[in-house]
Amino acid sequence: MVKILFFAGLREALGTGSESLALPAGVGSVGALRDHLAARGEAWSALATTKNLRAAVNQQVVGPDAPVKAGDEVAFFPPVTGG
Repeated sequence: MVKILFFAGLREALGTGSESLALPAGVGSVGALRDHLAARGEAWSALATTKNLRAAVNQQVVGPDAPVKAGDEVAFFPPVTGG
């Protein structure tokens, strides 16, 4: 199982801030996990279409090729702007 966290606009679009998921066969990277979740359709497609979507594994910002394994915490969040 991995714990997945969603922040900011993603949390609002998906209607949830987190979920636990058993990693499907063939999903071993952040990018593959994102694609798997986005394939759920509807609001989940925001994971594939959000520009500059950021991800972290175990609270370390990573790229889409970063490995994901059982027991990890994966967070997805859109870029932060401020002023």
